[in-house]
Amino acid sequence: MAAIIAACSEGRLEADVRVVISPRDATPATEEAREWGVPVIVIPPSEEGYGVALMDALSSCSIVCLAGFLRLLPTEVLNGFPGRILNIHPSLLPKFGGKGMYGIRVHEAVLAAGENESGCTVHLVSEHYDEGAILLQRRCAVLPDDTPETLAARVLKEEHIAYIQAIKDMIHAQRS
Repeated sequence: MAAIIAACSEGRLEADVRVVISPRDATPATEEAREWGVPVIVIPPSEEGYGVALMDALSSCSIVCLAGFLRLLPTEVLNGFPGRILNIHPSLLPKFGGKGMYGIRVHEAVLAAGENESGCTVHLVSEHYDEGAILLQRRCAVLPDDTPETLAARVLKEEHIAYIQAIKDMIHAQRS
């Protein structure tokens, strides 16, 4: 999220972040968004009418970018933004994706599988975890002495590059 906001602020991405939506207040993400001057809306997933509340909060948006969102989106949101909801995943999907595969767990799985390459994937969001159409992938080597943490740090650098590029590509496609 912060990388996207920074890219917009610095002019590397011709867009603006209209809102950051979080299930909880006072998180590092909400605090950082506020520091950047981006409005924050807190919507707990347990809230009655969660999907409608999300749609209301997203009403001024043309593209939705998920970052650290670990739930399936309600149907009304998927239907409201067809082909315009992006997510980033810290592996080369379809490997190491799906429910429960997030954060350090992904990098632990990559190392346990003995992979020599990892990376990240930007994909469209669907009604299933990490199964939407792949838009862009960036790769990096898995080094012999990698730990989940060192691999995660290297993949995160690729994520920041990949997500900005995928957003640029989507904006360009919308304008064409």
